[in-house]
Amino acid sequence: MSAASRWGTPVSLIRLEGGDTRRFLHGQSSQAIELAQPGACLATCLISPTARMRGLALVAVDDTGADLIVIAGDGETIRSGLDRVLFPADNVRLGAVEPATLWQWQGDVEVDNADLLRPGVDLGSGPAAAALLQRSGSGLPSWLEALPQWSSEQVESNRLHHGLPAAPGELNDDTNPFELGLADWVSLNKGCYVGQETLAKLATYDGVKQQLRSWQSSEAVEPGTTLSNAAGERAGVVTSAQGNRGLALIRRSCLDATSLQAGTVSLSLSKPLGFIDPPVGAGGQG
Repeated sequence: MSAASRWGTPVSLIRLEGGDTRRFLHGQSSQAIELAQPGACLATCLISPTARMRGLALVAVDDTGADLIVIAGDGETIRSGLDRVLFPADNVRLGAVEPATLWQWQGDVEVDNADLLRPGVDLGSGPAAAALLQRSGSGLPSWLEALPQWSSEQVESNRLHHGLPAAPGELNDDTNPFELGLADWVSLNKGCYVGQETLAKLATYDGVKQQLRSWQSSEAVEPGTTLSNAAGERAGVVTSAQGNRGLALIRRSCLDATSLQAGTVSLSLSKPLGFIDPPVGAGGQG
């Protein structure tokens, strides 16, 4: 997959208009959005008050509001959650959920006058790579449309290689951003927001109990399969699989292991390409 090529990911687009848009999204997600300037694109986690994962999103800020681009998680559920906490006094108009596609590419590609998003995190094409949002009913620029497109199997293989979380395997009520390698999607210095207290405690008190890892084996292993260490103790669980490779959440005590067992099948472990270690003091070996 080194030749010039493209792939698209379905996303949910929610438009927010009004002068309080940035302040509102700042308080409802993990990234520092309130002081972002028009043209900025920030990657953020949508989490519960206890920092459990609800979704991943990009916030594209402009002069009149922002586009909330939900790249993982259920867009309608996320919109409903935002609507519940939107006060009448807030100068924010919350739009409907619209389907869209987030395009990425690789190889030697000559980009021609494209309005690109640059979130500064690894979405599957590298930490500094750009992406393009295709709104419903709009076409692709000619330079992008000319590239060969990946199959769905290639897209999933790339997701697993980079360790991008997806629902329901990795995004659920049992995971938080630091466990999933999303430390660069979180601001610990921005003040109060939903889930802030829990994330601050995780960073301060060494509280990350599991981390995401890639696995490979000689045989296929199904999501939900329990993993054990050499002593037969529970070590983690497989969260995603594509044949004989995938992702798993590994308990802290077993993070140094290079292999674990799924019954009689041995799985070799490694850190996903895009995984960012938890903040200093969170999740280190005790």
